[in-house]
Amino acid sequence: MNGRHDEGPHEHDRGLSHDLPVLARRRMIRLMAGASLVPLVGCTAQDTTTASPSPSAAGCAEIPEETAGPFPGDGSNSVNVLKESGVVRSDITRSFGDSAGGTAEGVPLTITLMVVDAASGCGSPKQGAAVYLWHCDRDGSYSLYSEGVTEENYLRGVQETDEKGQVTFTSIFPGCYQGRWPHLHFEVYGSLADATAATSITNTSQLAFPKDVCEAVYATDGYGESVRNLSGLSLESDGIFSDGHARQLAALTGGTGDGYTATLTVPV
Repeated sequence: MNGRHDEGPHEHDRGLSHDLPVLARRRMIRLMAGASLVPLVGCTAQDTTTASPSPSAAGCAEIPEETAGPFPGDGSNSVNVLKESGVVRSDITRSFGDSAGGTAEGVPLTITLMVVDAASGCGSPKQGAAVYLWHCDRDGSYSLYSEGVTEENYLRGVQETDEKGQVTFTSIFPGCYQGRWPHLHFEVYGSLADATAATSITNTSQLAFPKDVCEAVYATDGYGESVRNLSGLSLESDGIFSDGHARQLAALTGGTGDGYTATLTVPV
């Protein structure tokens, strides 16, 4: 990663300063829930050996709200990829448009998010909603923002949910950069029209990956820097996931050879 994540307050550190207000709000909600002032019933934790996480019988709360970080590409921090022709796609490994032509390399990853109605106890899929998903590349860089990939827009895309409330993206397993547990970002919109107009976000959250899968991926070629970065982190110490990650931990199946499939239920 050319050492850029080891210098001074590097660009990814700005994400934590963005995160702190959200973290404070989430911790306050949990304190209130502990005092029985706020009902907070969640989906069960994801089993990383299965591909179909199920909500608890008692119902489920909305997906925890998280920061979009400093590299959203949704118009809230300079660039806006959502209004560009070509952003609605399932394969996000390649950049699209005339000025970009790069491809993100890495262990293949298929991501399926199941958007469901939290008020129904996660029992009703949200057909016709839309999900904008983005994450860093193997080197820990974000297209549109990071040095060397500002002209690229790979690892970003929008999909409309089907009758099962599902969206599926073809991608690569993200790297681990200093200070953050391996993750991906997503925003949920009420409709595809809202997403491509970059307006009316209903939910913003992040997905976490299990440690054993991260370690297996980072042992493969091209992820060398991620090995060192991951060694000093844990889900419990991460600035985003430390206050609870059970409802954001994806279920993973597959392997480093043919790639992995990650699934997560997203109550909204």
